[in-house]
Amino acid sequence: MPDPGHLVARLEAGRLHDPFLVLGRQRASGGDVVRAFLPGASRAALVGVGEMRRVDEHGLFERTLSAADVGCLPPHHGVTWREDDDRWHQVTSPYSFAPIVHDDDLHLFGEGRHLHAYRFLGANPRTIDGVDGCLFAVWAPGVERVSVVGAFNGWHGLRHPMRARAGTGVWELFIPGLQAGDAYQFELRAVDGRVFRKADPYARQMTLRPDTACRIPGAAHHAWGDDGWMRRRKDVRWQQRPLSIYEVHAGSWRRASDGSFLDYRTLSQSLVPYVVDLGFTHVELLPVMEHPLDESWGYHVSGYYAPTSRHGDADGLRQLVDACHQAGVGVILDWVPAHFPRDDFALARFNGEALYEHADPRRGEHRDWGTLIFDYGRNEVRNFLVSNAVYWCEEFHVDGLRVDAVASMLYLDYSRADGDWLPNRDGGRENLEAVAFLRELNEAIHDRFPGVIMVAEESTAWPGVTRGPDDAGLGFDMKWNMGWMNDTLGYFRLDPVHRAHHHHKLTFGQVYAYSEQFMLPLSHDEVVHMKDSLLGKMPGDAWQRFAGLRLLLAWQFATPGKKLLFMGGEFGQDAEWSEAQALDWDCLARPAHAGIQRLVADLNRLYAGTSAMHRRDFDSEGFRWIDCDDAAQSVISLLRFDAGRHVACVFNMTPVVREGYRIGLPAPGAYDERLNTDAARYGGSNCGNLGRVEAAPAPCMGLPASATMTLPPLAAVFLEWCRQP
Repeated sequence: MPDPGHLVARLEAGRLHDPFLVLGRQRASGGDVVRAFLPGASRAALVGVGEMRRVDEHGLFERTLSAADVGCLPPHHGVTWREDDDRWHQVTSPYSFAPIVHDDDLHLFGEGRHLHAYRFLGANPRTIDGVDGCLFAVWAPGVERVSVVGAFNGWHGLRHPMRARAGTGVWELFIPGLQAGDAYQFELRAVDGRVFRKADPYARQMTLRPDTACRIPGAAHHAWGDDGWMRRRKDVRWQQRPLSIYEVHAGSWRRASDGSFLDYRTLSQSLVPYVVDLGFTHVELLPVMEHPLDESWGYHVSGYYAPTSRHGDADGLRQLVDACHQAGVGVILDWVPAHFPRDDFALARFNGEALYEHADPRRGEHRDWGTLIFDYGRNEVRNFLVSNAVYWCEEFHVDGLRVDAVASMLYLDYSRADGDWLPNRDGGRENLEAVAFLRELNEAIHDRFPGVIMVAEESTAWPGVTRGPDDAGLGFDMKWNMGWMNDTLGYFRLDPVHRAHHHHKLTFGQVYAYSEQFMLPLSHDEVVHMKDSLLGKMPGDAWQRFAGLRLLLAWQFATPGKKLLFMGGEFGQDAEWSEAQALDWDCLARPAHAGIQRLVADLNRLYAGTSAMHRRDFDSEGFRWIDCDDAAQSVISLLRFDAGRHVACVFNMTPVVREGYRIGLPAPGAYDERLNTDAARYGGSNCGNLGRVEAAPAPCMGLPASATMTLPPLAAVFLEWCRQP
């Protein structure tokens, strides 16, 4: 048996790995003894038994039990004590409880295979043997002590030391009497004697910045009303369905009248009907996980399991998702497993040294972003991330995760100079551990949540991003088409007089368009940091800039692939986006901006309501150029097909009206002008074809029929075949 004096000395020094060896009820040679360690207390007693003896000046109290005492002592004894301020306090001793975290949970976590690690790690309210309280557990291997601190113990690190579960790196303690909303942190003592506090990596509620405390989460009380949506989602063949995403930063979409953040419930009251009115199928939220810096937009996460307190509580976020589902709108969350910030209160050097991050800075630090890279080769770290993805899908019913910065995860030399990176075990530049993690992640989500969509922001030519792991792929459902985005915006920035020399920027994308399942993003990244708004990128005078933006949006909707548009782009906000203020909704008082908004709504409805525009987004058989070679006039025409239906999309990329322009078509007969971006209702000059063109059986451009039409200036015209002659 260990020397009691030695154990007491280690307890009082804050270096004992298992305080249960000293505290609570212990066997002793002179009879059982009950001990409590209460630094700062002047007197203490066992509830229902009597006074405890003060052992020393550090705050250790004990009582040797008599036969009479034993009969009065319940299994979970209470301790009462008086502080130096003469106030008395009483609690049920945390050190009267046996280990609570199951060995099976610890085993699965150690192997990296526990999909619900958040159910035993972090702070979880429990009732144990009829006693209400909170079970705390944290993974912190290689330290001398971990304690729970909070207002309930005066933030004193020696009051509630935790028990180490041998060989697992997990520490646990059940503290009776604590309630939802109580603030807490973990205090750790490293092997070199440093003592520091950390936020709980698995915290499900955190305090508002700049405070860094966590809160004990309450039970989920939201009553879900989306059963029908969740049932249907499992069977939806989303690849053949319209998918048009409205990307939103919750902190700056709208603000309260005093400039403060909207809470999730208030946000849902205006965001959901707005999205429905504009015809988007999904909302994508920039990261809503807790983060310390507003300017990071949520991409520097400090609380992976905590919905940011800027907008309220977890039930509020559930209500927002539920409201979207009941309105027929899906919800995708931005998710950031590529890196995390260096803030000393969070994951960085969690146990005093590299733990969640790779220890070698050549693998563990992002030079560009000043952040740290997860150690994907460590089971517990992978488990933290996979369990987190499961958490958002299971607890919040989200319909997809957009995984940020995948390219930075895949390459060991990503944005690094020669000599500043370490090759993999085969001598290559691929991060094999990250590849294995991404495959594991996607398999876990797809197996458990059929219908949930996993989207990669991946900007390189890595093969098989959207192929399954069984086919040597990463297992994502979609990949952002960054090549399309860069080429498209590069082209539309050009003065129309120069576009003839850059025609290939718009046509080259079809060379690789079906190598992956692509999403076409016009995202937040393109309208910040001196990049200007979408409207601001357009050249020319005011009329040409609005016409150019209408043309750009039509090009996005005509191009095969699912769609994403960042907020503000749908009405042509003048200024580039700032996270510090709401969108400029006053723009909509001006007809040109309101016209852009009407166009986006009509594009969404045309896209969703016309199978030829969406059903074969990932199938080369659903697309054909009519003419991609008219660089001299900067005109491009294409066809979208499905099941005997087709839509011709014709783009005039110059501010010149082109009368009598002849295009080839698949069939003779009438073609309705389904959309003309130059229509007066969108702010255009109302040049067009009076709503219809007639195609004659005269071959042209390799097609059996053709029509002569007017091409409005800087405009797109969509024609749908409606009947034979």
